[in-house]
Amino acid sequence: MARHERLIAKGSCRLELDHYLEALIRKPGAFSGATALEQARSAGKFTPIHDAWWAAAVKAHGDTESTRALIEVLLMARHILHEHLVDGLATALRAGGPDRGRGRLGGPQSRPDRRRIRSSNLVCAGHRAAVGDVTFLHEWKLNHLPPDTRPLPS
Repeated sequence: MARHERLIAKGSCRLELDHYLEALIRKPGAFSGATALEQARSAGKFTPIHDAWWAAAVKAHGDTESTRALIEVLLMARHILHEHLVDGLATALRAGGPDRGRGRLGGPQSRPDRRRIRSSNLVCAGHRAAVGDVTFLHEWKLNHLPPDTRPLPS
């Protein structure tokens, strides 16, 4: 079920970026020109921190893989607060940017089973260093999520 804000203007259209993420992860080239992305930017849901993290990821790992990683990060917003996600991206940028090769920030090991939130998905490259008031996902998960007893997909 989805809730949408009522639009007053005749013929107006409001797209929710979250509703298109599964399709966009299969076709990451369509992400940068998506109308839903532009509307999310204008609504403040896709922040300059998202853009900065995406730019750093593209510089380090290329366009397609970085866009997929960004979409995986946006999918995590279904399970954690938006502010926590933005704080995690900002911390990752301060620590040297996204580290896709080690499976952080939506790494390749999380693709087969997106139902699970892995403890390594929202940590930055320098996660062992003291980073202030940032709560890592594995700590948040231990405090807020029930254990997932479903079997892994075959």
